[in-house]
Amino acid sequence: MDQRAALGVILAGGAGRRIGGDKPFVPLAGRPLVAHVIARLAPQCRALAINAPPDARLAAFGLPVIPDGAEGGQGPLSGILAAMDWAAAQGAGRVLTAPVDTPFLPGDLAARLAGVDAPIVLARTADGLQGTCGLWSVSLRDALAEALAGGTRKVTEFTEAQGAAHVLFPEGDPPPFLNVNRPEDLARAEAALTGT
Repeated sequence: MDQRAALGVILAGGAGRRIGGDKPFVPLAGRPLVAHVIARLAPQCRALAINAPPDARLAAFGLPVIPDGAEGGQGPLSGILAAMDWAAAQGAGRVLTAPVDTPFLPGDLAARLAGVDAPIVLARTADGLQGTCGLWSVSLRDALAEALAGGTRKVTEFTEAQGAAHVLFPEGDPPPFLNVNRPEDLARAEAALTGT
């Protein structure tokens, strides 16, 4: 399967409290964090969107901004549902998601996940499952909406119930799924990009 057949959505709806808020716009090596993730995902996707609350600053990136739907404020699963809804409206069968705080995503993320035939295919490393880096069948929209309505908030609770498949990615330096959640993570990412 051609990796560029994927539609992609960057999940940027979190509050970013641990790093001081406005996570998409946290500066990293002279660019906002979201710009790094766009640069990683855009070559892998035929269309890309950002899941986030409305913010005029996001217009500078020239991508659709899709807020959570009625299920908003319920963690990453509500962003994943918004991604599924957006992809379904484009006529796509699956959608790739990745969080806005992962500036070192693998260049073959879409291709490797698309090589597995399962309703949910998630990235995994030796450190564990990357629950929001995945390829999701839009046919799961109703099941996910029902799970959210029933109180499910943990991504792994939903993915395990759906029998998600996993693809193991090798470790690297920096790690391909390094999450920039805290100031020390940002410092590590900055050092990796600038050599300082």
